Amino acid sequence: MTTEIATHFGEGNEMLRLATAGSVDDGKSTLIGRLLYDSKSIFEDQLAAVERTSEQMGVEHTNLALLTDGLRAEREQGITIDVAYRYFATPKRKFIIADTPGHIQYTRNMVTGASTADLAIVLIDARKGVLEQSRRHAFLASLLRIPHLVLAVNKMDLVDYDEKVFESIKAEFRDFARKLDVADLTFIPVSALHGDNVVERSANMPWYQGSPILNHLEEVHIASDRNLVDARFPVQYVLRPHGAEFHDYRGYAGRIAGGVFKPGDEVMVLPSGFNSRIARIDTADGPVEEAFAPMSVTLLLEDEIDISRGDMICRPHNQPTVAQDIDAMVCWMTEQSALRPGMKLGIKHTTRWARAMVKDLHYRLDVNTLHRDEELSELTLNEIGRVRMRTTVPLLIDEYRRNRETGSFILVDEATNNTVAAGMLLS
Repeated sequence: MTTEIATHFGEGNEMLRLATAGSVDDGKSTLIGRLLYDSKSIFEDQLAAVERTSEQMGVEHTNLALLTDGLRAEREQGITIDVAYRYFATPKRKFIIADTPGHIQYTRNMVTGASTADLAIVLIDARKGVLEQSRRHAFLASLLRIPHLVLAVNKMDLVDYDEKVFESIKAEFRDFARKLDVADLTFIPVSALHGDNVVERSANMPWYQGSPILNHLEEVHIASDRNLVDARFPVQYVLRPHGAEFHDYRGYAGRIAGGVFKPGDEVMVLPSGFNSRIARIDTADGPVEEAFAPMSVTLLLEDEIDISRGDMICRPHNQPTVAQDIDAMVCWMTEQSALRPGMKLGIKHTTRWARAMVKDLHYRLDVNTLHRDEELSELTLNEIGRVRMRTTVPLLIDEYRRNRETGSFILVDEATNNTVAAGMLLS
């Protein structure tokens, strides 16, 4: 890894995206509220508003879950419905938290909130153990290829901080996790209500020798999770500025989806197949000597090539797959219709739009039991299944497990322009 990349991913600059998940009322919102409160990442007026609302609700303590339950319906019902995003920072790292719903009818919200996460925290109530919803969200985190998974056993104060309870849940979940594709799994016993092992190590659990949650979030290594091998640059916009000083300026703007680009590198433009070299790389702060995912840059090439939005710049000897027939796992996200073979939809993959027809629905995946149901003929709201589609134009794709940017897409109902599904490309 070069010095510039190491600096970008190094201390003080790194951004960690995390999602919380778990069963209903396991304390996800309370955990995030405790993180914000104990790390001093909330304003005094926010805290005052939460204290007033807690008093009106008649609770004895300040309900920190109200810091994330932003919808009135959520506050009134005491549940999380929508995905709530919160931002905070420590001297070591910046964070974006997605507080996702636990209810099964909001599976699509969980998929949306966790789709860009580097790490997922699955909470489990120490009194209830591993529930069906806990398994479902752990599976979804695995399906979405979230590299790091933390199992936070919450409400340890209600089981007298018993080590045996924690170890029992840990063993049960580890057995289930063997069925999943989880590269990094960490177990932490916590009490979000009282702050045990959230920001500070708990004196009530001296038997736990690991890090509290915040310290783990600060130290977990995510730089190697990015694909810095396969150079992928989907062109979003062609820049031709006006003015005499920009007479010969022709740049291709977009966000790098993988790999590293440097001036002088030989590149290929797809789907045309023409080769050129990078003459310069511009950013909002001026030219740079190298650029890498997920930076937004403008590439200038040595040769004049017909390039437009939806094209991809890559290495001549490391190209994405060019395909019109694609296999994918799809999460259906609308109750207005169901996914059926023969259905025609719009598809957006990186910066390229096309139309697609569903050729086959291979099976529906039961996210609770991991059973494949091959008898169903449609996917309905919140269901996940494997499909085969054909697109009107070739897509420039990678397998989702290799590159989450070039391996994902959305499906759009062209009549309403609503997003109806999210998909993950298979090999």
